[in-house]
Formats: sequence, structure tokens, C-alpha cells
Amino acid sequence: MRILLWSFFTRSVGYIIKVQRGESHLRTYYFDHCASTPPYEQVVQTVGELMRLHYANATALHRSGKEAAKLVERARQSVAQSLGAKSEEVLFTSGGTESNNLALKGILFTGGRKAAKHLITTAIEHSSVYNTAKQLERFGIETTFLPVDSSGRVSVRDVEAAIRPNTALVSVMHVNNETGVVQPVEEIAVLLAKHPQIRFHVDGVQAIGKVKLEWKAAAGIDLYSGSAHKFRGPKGVGLLLKREGLELEPLLEGGGQEDGYRGGTHNLPGIVGMSQALRLTMESLETRREKMFALRRLAIERVKAIPELTLNVPEDEAMVSPQVVNVSYPGMRPEVLVHMLEQSEVFVSTQSACSSKSLKPSRVLLAMGHSAARASGSLRISFGDEHEAEDVEELIRRLKTTVVKLKPLERSRG
Repeated sequence: MRILLWSFFTRSVGYIIKVQRGESHLRTYYFDHCASTPPYEQVVQTVGELMRLHYANATALHRSGKEAAKLVERARQSVAQSLGAKSEEVLFTSGGTESNNLALKGILFTGGRKAAKHLITTAIEHSSVYNTAKQLERFGIETTFLPVDSSGRVSVRDVEAAIRPNTALVSVMHVNNETGVVQPVEEIAVLLAKHPQIRFHVDGVQAIGKVKLEWKAAAGIDLYSGSAHKFRGPKGVGLLLKREGLELEPLLEGGGQEDGYRGGTHNLPGIVGMSQALRLTMESLETRREKMFALRRLAIERVKAIPELTLNVPEDEAMVSPQVVNVSYPGMRPEVLVHMLEQSEVFVSTQSACSSKSLKPSRVLLAMGHSAARASGSLRISFGDEHEAEDVEELIRRLKTTVVKLKPLERSRG
């Protein structure tokens, strides 16, 4: 039985690899870059080499350990340089979820529970912030979830109006993971500079490599989260930028790594791979933005020609990040669309990847004022470096074919 299971597993993995390489009978079109990106080939090679040659623990006292530690610190310097930060402001984590949890809990648990603390966030945050805020409420943290307007943006005035004497932290994402809408984090930072007792955290997971942010210039932002696999790095590694001098309560106690803020053996291959991916990504930021905005315009133009579909994102490019388009087929379950498209070798998402197994309507689209039918039938299409205009044309062609096939089902439901 074990032999049969292993044989099935290896055949399945082999097929998946062939599909990803485009070696199946039909070329695949991966439009789910907001969920995860294909790593740079150089990064794959680097990670493999490090796993083979530098397997020592970076905290070990012998020569191999010291060599590993040097590689970690070089990677830290590289990440800092790519983001315009100081190397001592870079903390390495396991990814965006841990970075967001460390930011929120690290601030709100600092100093113990001497007094009730207040958190301000929004109704459209990624689940790693939104659900953490809900958990913090159970721990006695008072929380305000701010609304957004019909475009999906939070108001700076609403942030200001929500501030209380005991407000300790404001957490607002930079780019929304479902719609790509850019939040006014720079303006919020200016506002919060007038309230030095309040710390400001920004979830930058979907922003790094797509939206400009100079950490040194963004003086009002105290904490900024990132995740390597969102910018063509390896999975299982992320970062948290922390202003110099800012104290956090550790989320993970252990051997004192990361200046005591994050215990645990360093993921050396992941950390170095992330630093390399980040450098490559930031070097081509402007070129990538121009290319993806062109793809976004084309996708929106073609989607608007399919009457069954409704666009859920602003067309104004000043308001959005370029890598994502969100559409709805009102009344149609999104997982039906996803699996139908999968049969034609097109891969897209419903909501965010972390929430895609939920059968509930999109919390983000509901917060924007859309109906439950529209929020329940949304698809997220997200672009990457490998895409060209002809890929978008083929995506829309297959999407239109899928919609036509599903049209009788829509009528039978009516």
C-alpha cells in the first residue's frame, strides 16, 4: 500500500511540474501572483546551494556557524539597502502572518496589561491582521474597525476621529490583497506624527516590489511587514521593519535570535534567498509597474466586454497597485468558476489565498458596499513578470468561454 501511495504521489508531483513548465497538452496560465509568485531561477539555485553547503546553525560557535552568521548579516544589510532602512531595523520572520502578529502583539503586549489599550485598524485587512485584532479583543484590547468608501479606501479623517487617549497602535495595510487599492498610509503617518504615543504598523506584503515606499522618508511608519514569496522569493521567510529604538514584546521566545525579538534557528537559505529576490525585484520596480499597468488596462477593457462580469476595482491608476484585477459573476459561486478555469489550465483565486476555502462572501467587497451576491462571486486575477499582452488575451478568451458554459446554470438558478 505504501509503495502504491508513493507511486501515485510521485506521478502527481511529476504531472504538476510538467504543467507548471507548460509541458502538458495545454499551456497553463498562472494568474495568482497575489497568492504566491514563481521564484527567480537565481534564487532557486542560491537556496539549493546554501542548503547543500551551509547547513550549520548560525548561532553555533564553530567556524561553520560563524560563516552562516555572516551570511545572515549580509542578507540583512542587503534587505535594508533594498528598502532604504538600517540593517538593525530588519527582523527576519517566517512570513507575512508572523510579521503582522509580531507587530500587533509586540506593541499591544509591551508593558503587560497595566491599562486598557486601544487598537485602530480597518474592515478590509488581511486575515493575519483582522483575525489577530479579533483575538486581541478577547485579550481585553479595545479595537476599532474602520469602514472604507466604495473604492475600498479608508479615510484619514476616520482614523483621526477614532483616536482615543489610550490608543496604542494603528494598523493599516498598504495594498489590499483582493482589490489592489492603495491605502493612504503616508497621509496617516503624517497624522500620527502629531500623536507620538501611537505606533503605526503597515502591512506591506502586497506592496513590496509594486508600490514605491522609501522607509527613511516614511518617518511616521514604525513597523512594516513583508513576505518573500510575494516578490519571487522562497516561501517560509519574511521580514518586519522596526524603527530603531522601538521596543516589542517577543512573539516567540527562544534562543535570543534577532536581538531577542524572534527566537528560533535562522532559516539561512530562505533569508539569503529573500534578500536576493528583493534586490532583483527592486532593481526592476519601475519597469514592472509600467508593464503590469498595461496588462491591467487590457484586462479591464476585455472584462468590461463580458456582460455577465462586474468590475470590482477602480480604473484610476493613481488609486491602485498594478498587479491585480477583481471581477464578480454575481450569483455564481466563485469556486465553480475557479475549477472550470482550472480545467482549461487557467489559475486564478477567489478572495485571498488564505481565505479562499471560506464559503462566505468577501469581507472586503462587503465593506465596499457591494451586495452579498456580488461579494460571493468574486475572482481575483493577479499578474506577474512572465505575462505578456497575448497571455491576458488568452486568459480573457478562456474566461469568456467558461462564462458562456455556466450561463445555463445561472438561468436555472433564477
